Amino acid sequence: MNPQAKLIFITSLLLGTTITISSNHWVMAWTGLEINTLAILPLISKSHHPRAIEAATKYFLVQAAASALVLFSSMTNAWQTGQWDITQLTHPTSCLILTSAIAMKLGLVPFHFWFPEVLQGSPLTTGLLLSTVMKLPPITLLYMTSHSLNPALLTTLAILSAGLGGWMGLNQTQVRKILAFSSISHLGWMTIILAYNPKLTLLNFCLYSLMTASVFLTLNSIKVLKLSSLMTTWTKAPSLNAMLLLTLLSLAGLPPLTGFMPKWAIIQELTKQDMAPAATILSLLSLLGLFFYLRLAYCATITLPPHTTNHMKQWHTHKPTNIMIAVLTTMSIILLPISPLILAIF
Repeated sequence: MNPQAKLIFITSLLLGTTITISSNHWVMAWTGLEINTLAILPLISKSHHPRAIEAATKYFLVQAAASALVLFSSMTNAWQTGQWDITQLTHPTSCLILTSAIAMKLGLVPFHFWFPEVLQGSPLTTGLLLSTVMKLPPITLLYMTSHSLNPALLTTLAILSAGLGGWMGLNQTQVRKILAFSSISHLGWMTIILAYNPKLTLLNFCLYSLMTASVFLTLNSIKVLKLSSLMTTWTKAPSLNAMLLLTLLSLAGLPPLTGFMPKWAIIQELTKQDMAPAATILSLLSLLGLFFYLRLAYCATITLPPHTTNHMKQWHTHKPTNIMIAVLTTMSIILLPISPLILAIF
């Protein structure tokens, strides 16, 4: 892709995100969402592969429908209450429509069908943007309207997302699809706590973005798209593969790694809100996700699986590792000891 064009698209992406997260008026927030959608489409379809074009088309249709619902929700609320302020969303019908629209934008169950397919048809770097930056504006809108949304509906969406994200990821062999279902599962954890402690949702999103960025950049560095090629990459970058193992376990939420912190805080808050059954169900469903993270981690280690693979071993070169990957990986593994400080800030 032309560097100037890429610069324009990345700048538009940042502009759209900034407009949405800093606006108080629904029309401005909607404008930011539309700029975001238009900026990411060329990045998805830049390879001109039929799968990439299909992914871009699916993404455009879903996001356009979700943006229309956001606008319809805000217009309904303005019609009933005379308010265009985002924080003044009070009409029950508007809240219901907005929840559906944001669920569609994020890829929450039952509006999740598009996300794994779009991520599978995108390059790894674009997949990273789809999993992190593109989810920030909808999460921000949820944060700003959290006091008005229906807690029972959010809890239902969250448990369904955590369950289906773990269940559907079990039989996948494509790394991008596994990470897509991982994202759906993590969104369930963010959604269930939204109505009770929205700051924990933001904390979970920040830490999830940190760990996902580390995984995506590592996979992009070692050029891995499926499990069968992940099995032979230990010959190419042994130390990077060892760090990938720890980052995946952190993403799974195992102590004493960073990913344990948001799950610990969310379970604690749910227990305070007398929602111990929901916390128990969510914890049990996270074991499904743990299985495919362990599967990825097992394939990434030096131990080859018992069956043979057709892929040739790639002997490593002395290419230096990107400093960004080193920083992100370190942070996504060892932040748990400072969790009291982070939780105090949030």
